[in-house]
Formats: sequence, structure tokens, C-alpha cells
Amino acid sequence: MDKASLDKLREDIVFNETLCGQPLTFHTTWGLFSPREVDEGSKLLLQHLKVDEDADCLDLGCGYGALGLTIAKLAIKGQTVLVDKDFVAIDYAKKNAALNKVENIDVLLSNGFDQIRDKQFDLVVSNIPAKVGNELMTLFFSDAYEQLRDNGKVVVVTINGLRGYIKRTFNEIFGNYKKVKQGKNYTVSMAAKISK
Repeated sequence: MDKASLDKLREDIVFNETLCGQPLTFHTTWGLFSPREVDEGSKLLLQHLKVDEDADCLDLGCGYGALGLTIAKLAIKGQTVLVDKDFVAIDYAKKNAALNKVENIDVLLSNGFDQIRDKQFDLVVSNIPAKVGNELMTLFFSDAYEQLRDNGKVVVVTINGLRGYIKRTFNEIFGNYKKVKQGKNYTVSMAAKISK
């Protein structure tokens, strides 16, 4: 491959998207999840998500920020935290936050909740890749339960093949489970931390 073609591959991928009525521009790169467009699962989650304007929110595994930036624009009086364990994703999420003038956010390198143990949330969202594995998902959901405020919610989108596992695990950790929406390929699931 010639140098010009390689240089072209190194350029940012740029696209525009309107999510929950919010026009956004995203810069991404190869190696990040769904670099050319916001994926079907994230769109399904956002279509069926209710966000209070004063909610403190977490996007767990934020990638380049599609979910987190949208939620931050909806929860304009709250603070939204975006975390990912991939430093490239964090760089692009920060770049996209600045580009879209989203200021009520923190973007942090963190393996799950490791670097944000001091924070509490009203809403935790995640587009969970199937390859993460059940053990790590169980840790994520247990940590989410600990760091959610009373009546806070965790809302996730997964491939349909994981919905049975999500249902069992949410019932085990939260004591409740709701299937919000099942599409052709993805399911949006929710659990709430009910105050005792």
C-alpha cells in the first residue's frame, strides 16, 4: 500500500448523527467500536432511555462517547462521567466532548468502576460487548449497584443471546429486572436500586 493510502487510513473518521434530538459530530478511528456510525444497539438504548435533566450519569465503556455525550446533553443540570479502559477511546471521547461543547462531563481512563469509587450515580448505561464475559459483567453490575443512589437505574443493551444471563444477574443483584425493548438483534434491559 502506498504512503498516501496509509495516510488516508490514519485520518480521523468523521460523521454527524442526531441522537435523542441532539445533533452531534463524532471523530473516531479504526480499532474503536463501530467507527463509521453509531451502532444499532446504542441507538436502540437511546430511543428507550428516560434521562432526568438533573441526573448524575455514568457511561460504562464509553468508546468515542456516543451514549455519554448524548446523555450529558439530556442531563444538562447533572454531571455525566464517561469511562473506558482503552486510552484511544478516552482520547476520542474527550475530543468529541470539546468538539460538541459538552461541558458537564468527566472522561476518565478506568477499568469499570476502579477509578471512580468515590462517585454516586442516578443512572448507569452501557453497551456491553458480548466478548466481555459473564464474570466481568457480574463485577460491573455489582459495582453499579453499590454506586447507584436509591432508586437509581442501570440500563444496558446487549445482543439478544445475552438477555437470559442479564435477566438472571439483574434479579440476583438488584432483585428486579425489566426488558425495556427487544429488537431484531439487541435487547435493552433495566434494573433499579430500590430503597430498602
